[in-house]
Amino acid sequence: MTWQDYNEFMSIEVGHIGSTKILMEGVLGAFGVFLVTYIAVKIWRRTILKPRIIMNKIDEKRRISIFLIVKYIGWVISILIAIKVLGFNITPLLFGSGALLIGLGFGLQNIFRDFVSGMFLLFEGSLKIGDVIEVDGEVGRVKEINLRSSEMVTVDDVTLVIPNSKFVAERVVNWSMDNELVRFEVNVGVAYGSDVDEVFHLLEEAMKENKDIVAEPKSFVRFKNFGDSALEFEMIFWSRKGFVIENVKSDLRRAVYRKLTDKGMAIPFPQRDVNIKGWENANPFDKTT
Repeated sequence: MTWQDYNEFMSIEVGHIGSTKILMEGVLGAFGVFLVTYIAVKIWRRTILKPRIIMNKIDEKRRISIFLIVKYIGWVISILIAIKVLGFNITPLLFGSGALLIGLGFGLQNIFRDFVSGMFLLFEGSLKIGDVIEVDGEVGRVKEINLRSSEMVTVDDVTLVIPNSKFVAERVVNWSMDNELVRFEVNVGVAYGSDVDEVFHLLEEAMKENKDIVAEPKSFVRFKNFGDSALEFEMIFWSRKGFVIENVKSDLRRAVYRKLTDKGMAIPFPQRDVNIKGWENANPFDKTT
């Protein structure tokens, strides 16, 4: 192929949009831009996510956020370059962003708000992949953080797609932020007349034997109240198993029940004595109903 043949091939008109002709040169150039960006993103992913001496100073969740930020910025720049390579003038596009924002404000307000919220989440790092969070009473682990929405897997293994604006504008409990250790409690009631010191010992022993309860901070028992039908105790402990904490509590309650029954201690149920005044003088037929 001669140089002239090459120029003729590159000058082939593939199509046109408005007054702009799309040449083969532009199509191949745009394809090359996307290919280079794709390869660069792959290399960047391996570089940022693979543990290294420098990257070890940054936790994995933060590295994922950095990767996503650079990835999205890289693709936006690549799209603009590809549009330019295809022969379009991107200057009106850039200067017309103000009018575009106004249009978004009216027609795509919610979607635009979700995109902006997604960028805030990635830059601030207040929400990271792997965090255990609570949204609208649902507890789950963050699976993906995208620009418009994020995915959360609940304890029932159900995937929820949540708009990012919800994380910014509403109350979200992040159990993993700063410290994965979370404080929990389990309430226990024993019958009146039980040895309180022995109850303390058994409850502390049950928490100490549970492998999902950490040794430090040290768990403890609190005499909570004199209940209507039971002496009420509160078991306070810390665990890293916030995502499956109900399973941890279930195991703990089972151990407590076994220890109390082995010692002959009863766990009472609520009882009420009802006294009806004038019952002795009531009609005998009324007493049978």
